[in-house]
Parts: sequence; structure tokens; C-alpha cells
Amino acid sequence: MSETIYNRIAVLRAERGVSRRQLAEALGVHYQTVGYLERGEYSPSLYLALRMAEYFEVPVEVIFSTGPFPRIGAERSA
Repeated sequence: MSETIYNRIAVLRAERGVSRRQLAEALGVHYQTVGYLERGEYSPSLYLALRMAEYFEVPVEVIFSTGPFPRIGAERSA
């Protein structure tokens, strides 16, 4: 059983014009940690996931998932 955690951190950062370093400083982590999270090389603690959701002002499920997120624009095709 895989314990992969999928995320939309990079998408949210890009939408809001936030650098990895800025996000890291706001969350109190090293900027490389943000990169590890974005690439799925590191799974966040519950505390960090909730802090990130608070930072972006979205539910945690918008950022993290146990399954892949649909591709952007996939809902519109048909």
C-alpha cells in the first residue's frame, strides 16, 4: 500500500505569487522543505498541513489528497 500524498502547493504558490522561501518563512520551515513537499518527497505532519491550509485560506483537502488531483481543465472537456 502506497502512502503517497499528492498536493497542489506549487499551483497555489503560483496563483498567489508566493515564492518557496516566502511560504517557508510564513510556515517556519526551511525553504527546501517546501520543495520536498511539492515534489512528494516528504509528507507533511498534520500540523504543517493545517498551517499551510490556514496560510492559503483554503480547506486542507484543496492542498493535499491521497489520490491524484484531476488535471487542470479536465472537468471542462466533454
